[in-house]
Amino acid sequence: MNETKFLEFIDVNFTYPPVEEYDENGEVILQESKPIFDHFTAELPAGFVSLVGPNASGKSTLMMLASGRLCPSSGMIKLFETDTRDFFPIIRITKTDKGETQEIAQPKRNEEEKNILASVIYQNMEFETSEKVKELLKQVFENGQFKGKSPAQFGNENIFEKVIEVFELNEILERSISGISKGELQRTLLAFSVLYGSKSIFMDEPLFAMEYPQKEKALSFLVDYSKKMDVTIYISMHELELTKKFAPLVLLFYPDRNMDLGTPDEVLTDEALEKAYGVPASQLRNTERLTRSQMQEASRVEKEMEEKLKEVLDK
Repeated sequence: MNETKFLEFIDVNFTYPPVEEYDENGEVILQESKPIFDHFTAELPAGFVSLVGPNASGKSTLMMLASGRLCPSSGMIKLFETDTRDFFPIIRITKTDKGETQEIAQPKRNEEEKNILASVIYQNMEFETSEKVKELLKQVFENGQFKGKSPAQFGNENIFEKVIEVFELNEILERSISGISKGELQRTLLAFSVLYGSKSIFMDEPLFAMEYPQKEKALSFLVDYSKKMDVTIYISMHELELTKKFAPLVLLFYPDRNMDLGTPDEVLTDEALEKAYGVPASQLRNTERLTRSQMQEASRVEKEMEEKLKEVLDK
């Protein structure tokens, strides 16, 4: 019996549309974009995979293509053996003596089918709503793949209650999602991604504004969730220490779009990291420690400001 393959890229080409810029006379100039993927073919594994590499190396684009949020310029991407092109409108161009006519047909598969296969979260997601966090969590949960399962379980625990506990959301449940901090929003987004119950989740820098202990707690749960619930999670994050500590598999991106796949010990060697980032590995580790220190300090200042604001409002 053949198992369903998770993700296949078959001779995929993808280039972003030209970018409009202006010359010194105010005239529009179209700057052509370089191809992100050029005849890219690969079969990528299921499970928990950390995407590592410098900015603009293709991590985000790969996840958006894999999840059916971007359509390849040519070639085919199969997610759980479903052609992701089926999620996009079909454009038929007919040439006649009078010129070209264009007809747009509806996608073969709908939005819900796409969301069943894959959810996507990224660090700058925004919500134009004043609804409370608790109500939004319930909406996601009740409209996702756990609906009808009462109660939905994670081992011996209720999945809804477990997610609130793991991502430390109890104190913000009654607050508007527009009134929470960046770190709180990111923890809420992680909860959304789990509670919807998709077969795979693609996470683009979802831990950025969180405190370091919260990141470790979240990653420990996500690795466990991936294994117990048979959900594939692809996550990009800058902290190499976290990838080495938690990720069973690593996909390392190089600036030339080549990639290495393997365990952290196999892939994250000093030689490979220097090739990927263009700096000595020792300098990279020092930069990582400095960045983490800066983020912790920013988080501390943000928390102090929130406490002061709360004191003023309570008076």
